[in-house]
Amino acid sequence: MNLKTLLCSLLVALLVWLAGCDVSKPQPDKPALPTPPPSHPQQTQPKTPADSSGQSSTTPQPSAMATTAVHASTSSHSEALAVNALQRKTLPMMPAPMPAPTPPMPIQEMSMPAPAPAMAMRITGGNAMRIGYMPLQPMPGDIDRENYTHRDTNSVQLVSEQPVSTFSIDVDTGSYTNVRRMLNEGQLPPADAVRAEEFINYFDYGYTPPASREQPFSVTTELAPAPWNAKRQLLLVGIQGYRVPKEEIPPSNLVFLIDTSGSMNEPAKLPLLQASLKQLVRELRKQDRVAIVTYAGTAGIALPSTPGDQHATIDAAIDSLQAYGSTNGGAGIDMAYAQAEQGFIKGGVNRVILSTDGDFNVGTVSEDALKTKIEDKRKTGITLTTLGFGEGNYNDAMGVMLADAGNGSHHYIDSLQEGRRVLVDEMSSTLLTIAKDVKIQVEFNPTQVQEYRLIGYEKRMLKREDFNNDKVDAGEIGAGANVTAIYEITPKSSDAGRIDPLRYAQDGEQKPSATRSGELAFLRLRYKLPDQSQSRLIETPIAAQPQTTASSRLRYAAAVAAFADALRGGKYLDGYGYAQIAKLAAGARGDDANGYRAGFVQLVNLADGLSTRTQAEAATAAR
Repeated sequence: MNLKTLLCSLLVALLVWLAGCDVSKPQPDKPALPTPPPSHPQQTQPKTPADSSGQSSTTPQPSAMATTAVHASTSSHSEALAVNALQRKTLPMMPAPMPAPTPPMPIQEMSMPAPAPAMAMRITGGNAMRIGYMPLQPMPGDIDRENYTHRDTNSVQLVSEQPVSTFSIDVDTGSYTNVRRMLNEGQLPPADAVRAEEFINYFDYGYTPPASREQPFSVTTELAPAPWNAKRQLLLVGIQGYRVPKEEIPPSNLVFLIDTSGSMNEPAKLPLLQASLKQLVRELRKQDRVAIVTYAGTAGIALPSTPGDQHATIDAAIDSLQAYGSTNGGAGIDMAYAQAEQGFIKGGVNRVILSTDGDFNVGTVSEDALKTKIEDKRKTGITLTTLGFGEGNYNDAMGVMLADAGNGSHHYIDSLQEGRRVLVDEMSSTLLTIAKDVKIQVEFNPTQVQEYRLIGYEKRMLKREDFNNDKVDAGEIGAGANVTAIYEITPKSSDAGRIDPLRYAQDGEQKPSATRSGELAFLRLRYKLPDQSQSRLIETPIAAQPQTTASSRLRYAAAVAAFADALRGGKYLDGYGYAQIAKLAAGARGDDANGYRAGFVQLVNLADGLSTRTQAEAATAAR
């Protein structure tokens, strides 16, 4: 084959390839394009005899289709060359006669003719049309499956009807950091994701610690006008646990139960968890022991119980973690507790730390079954803390429920800084429990208070009789931790009451004695030491002597409480908006070495920018 013939054959092959996009997908509802008459005599093709099966051994269908395309796009001379080439390839035992040499056709005469309009639409727009009609399938991260438990906000209570408020303490902080993640991503949180007590307890209010460890915590109270309505007052009750230096923390037996399912394969999930755990590794001592249990479709031991000072071994085990598969959390919990039992340290800290992003979708998935299992294990002295990661399928409800059942706390890790805060800076409060089943009861004096409302703690409310029942579980407090509760109250002399008094109950009210008329309320606390089953009682009266101006501590706590209330709809704020909250918090920041309080002010400003204001709210903010 000479050079011209070769070039001609290559050009024909290119034309066949170009036309193949449409030829390979025939449209039966359209008439075939007419074949142009040949401009040169064609070679006579030899007939192929039938094979032994009785079927004709003709040229394969793709070749025939290609020949049709050539007829539709070029001259008969080029068609002959293509057919002869196909015949030589298909019938090697039957040599075809060589065509007589013909003058090569000028290249400009071999250009591809303009396609018919229907064919042009088919070739140039076919893919776009197919994509347009293709149903869009959501990506895994596009579906928001985050799960939060719904709880109604605590309502206003009339002291004449309900003078006693009883609840359990709570040291969780996961709600605040999870909402922080949402606001930093440019979205307002759902109301059920906001728990006021976890916002308030994220911050340290500088309470004076107890003088000795005979009593595990001190109690502070303060009374001052509410910033959003001066006709009402805020009553702050603060608890400060005694502090334990890191070197004095008892030996720790820690089992990290880590979700390594496929959904954890995102930067804010397993990689962030690994980096956070490495922050803790440097703090571990020889007397500590660490094990790592993983769970995906099945559970496994990534690191058997290992002395805490073997940092390189622990780091290597952390680095080896990979995300894949489904989420068999039930099997993982069984294996983690088995490891904790094997490494149990009498008189030490024995804790399982569960780190996950979402549901347990394989194995034991019933919340009641998981709760019962963890409650049974806590009776053996092994507690459970939960750490939440990521978004999209984050199961906040499950994490909170498991931590409560395991006598632990729930935290959400939205950054490496937060991981270090929980696992290193606050390690003693996270790991070492100094008092368990801590309950608070406040009895209000009806001669001083007409209404009250507890801000937050909806998930920790108790019945009045539960306070004296040592069988009723309550929250724990760790070494150095502080817990704050805030009541909004309406004084008896105020006209700012939200509830109309009863018409027929006035004469039957119980009157306090003259010696107690100066008391606003009576505070009771019950708690158990970690190794005891019988509770102890603390009692103290609260004087009805409000401060003229609230301290910076109360002002800042009030700003945090108001922010949580605003995110839930601001039902009780009397029009007090984000701008006023930010101003209140900024003026009461005080000592802020780590920048947490300044960060809070920024979050309030972000929420303000994301919210929709009415004209009245905008005018109030401008003032």
